[in-house]
Amino acid sequence: MEKEKKFILWFREITHKDVPLVGGKNASLGEMYQTLTKKGINIPNGFALTSYAYFYFLEKAGLKQKLKELFTNFDSRNIKQLQEVGKTIRRLILKAEFPEELKREIVKNYEKLSQIYKQKNVDVAVRSSATAEDLPTASFAGQQETYLNVQGEEELLKAVKKCIASLFTNRAIAYREEKGFGHLKIALSVGIQKMVRSDLASSGIMFTLDTETGFSNVVLINSIWGVGEMIVKGRITPDEFFVFKPALKKGYKSIIVKNLGRKTKKLIYGKKEGLKEMPVPPKLRLEFSLTDEEILTLAKWGCLIEEHYSKLANRWTPQDIEWAKDGKTGQLFIVQARPETIHAHKKGTIYEEYQIKTKKEPILKGIAIGDKIGEGKVKVIESIKKMSDFKKGDVLVTRMTDPDWVPVMKIASAIVTNEGSKTCHAAIVSRELGIPCIVGTQKATKILKTGQYVTVDCTQGLKGRVFLGKIPYKVKRYNLEKLPKPKTKIVVNIGAPEIAFKTSFLPVEGVGLAREEFIIAQKIKVHPLALYYYKQLKQRRINKLPLVRKVSQKEIQKLVKKIEEITIEHKDKREYFVKELAEGIGQIAAAFWPNEVIVRFSDFKTNEYAQLVGGNLFEPEEENPMIGWRGASRYYDPRFASAFGMECQAIKRVRDVFGLKNVSVMIPFCRTPEEGQGVIDLITKYGLKRGKDGVKIYVMCEIPSNVILADEFLKIFDGMSIGSNDLTQLTLGMDRDNAQIAHIGDERNEAVKRLISEVIKKCKGKKKYVGICGDAPSTFIEFARFLEKKKIDAMSLSPDAVIKTILKLAKKR
Repeated sequence: MEKEKKFILWFREITHKDVPLVGGKNASLGEMYQTLTKKGINIPNGFALTSYAYFYFLEKAGLKQKLKELFTNFDSRNIKQLQEVGKTIRRLILKAEFPEELKREIVKNYEKLSQIYKQKNVDVAVRSSATAEDLPTASFAGQQETYLNVQGEEELLKAVKKCIASLFTNRAIAYREEKGFGHLKIALSVGIQKMVRSDLASSGIMFTLDTETGFSNVVLINSIWGVGEMIVKGRITPDEFFVFKPALKKGYKSIIVKNLGRKTKKLIYGKKEGLKEMPVPPKLRLEFSLTDEEILTLAKWGCLIEEHYSKLANRWTPQDIEWAKDGKTGQLFIVQARPETIHAHKKGTIYEEYQIKTKKEPILKGIAIGDKIGEGKVKVIESIKKMSDFKKGDVLVTRMTDPDWVPVMKIASAIVTNEGSKTCHAAIVSRELGIPCIVGTQKATKILKTGQYVTVDCTQGLKGRVFLGKIPYKVKRYNLEKLPKPKTKIVVNIGAPEIAFKTSFLPVEGVGLAREEFIIAQKIKVHPLALYYYKQLKQRRINKLPLVRKVSQKEIQKLVKKIEEITIEHKDKREYFVKELAEGIGQIAAAFWPNEVIVRFSDFKTNEYAQLVGGNLFEPEEENPMIGWRGASRYYDPRFASAFGMECQAIKRVRDVFGLKNVSVMIPFCRTPEEGQGVIDLITKYGLKRGKDGVKIYVMCEIPSNVILADEFLKIFDGMSIGSNDLTQLTLGMDRDNAQIAHIGDERNEAVKRLISEVIKKCKGKKKYVGICGDAPSTFIEFARFLEKKKIDAMSLSPDAVIKTILKLAKKR
């Protein structure tokens, strides 16, 4: 019998060409089962009811004409009519009887699947798969229902009918109307697939790109304990992992980010069928729900799936994948894969910049989704029943959305939720709709009141902010293809890892200055020596520690408690520092790979280090920290050398474990060549030998001695990066932190320019790298022109200055 006339097709009979017969979801399962199981990817077996079976059911049950009548003069924008029509159709389907011959086929094939798995009534997932689903221009994911842990013939038949009815949920009807799909032309295929016992292990979602920016060189994996439905519901924060694809393909263990989630609940099998919610034991909450090997295995599978579908489509086709781990066998499985539809078709030539400046404090913070700004009147909606009160342009504020909320989400100017993570339903849909969204605020429905006018800001990386009132902002759009090519290489200054992927789309050729300070202050938060000596602090063995003042037992106790709270998932506190710093640097290096990323070792001053948790125990008070114990002088000092060692270990991990060989290092505030040699010796001791495996070590040129003794410095370093801020203050004999004389500190001063000209000349003469990473070229276009004229190798600019500087340099004077 021809495929088109069959009620049932097994996965082994299905290919990607069978979307009209079995829908996108089932066509993908069949395609992977046929082709990718041979490459080692585990896919649970199963079969699908075809579109022929669906239309046969409607015809025999007398439903076709009734549906046609209900959709005559139908207006999906009328929410009341939408609700009434949807409810009527679903009730008609659930009351209808299956034709006997179709019922027999379903039962016979279910028995066959049970025999394959050697179970009497095999536990299955019953999934809906619409025949227009997961097309390149539209994602029907989440529009229809899935039923899990279905066992027995009677329960299976009920679940199949519920799936068919779910083709006419309010959200699915509204979505088809919006996308222009005929309701009676689309069919629903039902996939019946062996359940993976993830209730005894873990499960989650995997994307073969960064969902926020569309950055293509990473795999993003979210993972929770138990069955994966809890992720989409947004009721818990999953573990999050980023794997860098190019290094993974070369055999590196390139897990560049591992963030522990807040996994307080999980879904497990119910006693007879379905799922029930259970609390996660406290110990498991502090453990990652995947091992490193499992993360890497999933990431490799994700790459294989992406490559397979990209080859079929003859273009890059990133994937949105569901996976599960079987707690009985320990095996990983892929249970779904569909095209990612939000970023795959965006043209990378347009760069959009939302700019907002305000001194106002936000009234609410959360996790930002996207990078836009929205504004409007707040509408707090606690229940889906109140949807009809919502007006176009309102800001939707609720506990959490699910697919039934899509009709109002489409007309919202912004969305704010109490719960959720970057892969919850609200986040996924808002990305697709291009609407700014902030999730995980915990208290949006309590803080925000209906009728308030608010501005919702998603431009600060992951830090979402809600401001009361209208905050002015600008939107600038640039066509990157039309930007002129600058004469001088343009690179970027960056400190915050969370903006790295977005920043990588700027027309830059790498990073001239990656600062560690932001990672240490914002992610690590604890002074490195407090972490290095944590055991001694906990055991009150402080006699031999490099403390700068007497400390009471009560103060130490408070400090130890604070460190434990911040580093809760790490027993080894030194490892916590190395991990967090390596991951922060790794994100930046991955974003700009294969271009060079120059990482400057920490350059906090004593007063800044003292602000970190425990910092006041280790940092002496200085009259003028700006020209005190900072930079190179710290690294070899016995009081700080152990902390510097941890920085070196982090860099080594980024290069040797993550495989990001594009990372070079830079030493700041190095007063003498002897100091420089001492630090290089230390770096070598920690396994980073200059010249070996492409390791480059640069020095900041920010002290007049760096210019005067440039020949000596260039004997031991691979080049110089001019720190014009410090070079200016030290040339002009001023403290740039002193507001009273701030007006004197101008890099355009002739004395400063002469020093810069001299160092460029010296570096060029020795064929060594010379760049600039101070703020001057970002601030003063005439200074940038001066550097261009002197033929400096690279100008490192702040991200917001890159495009405007390129445009200004191209203008005729």
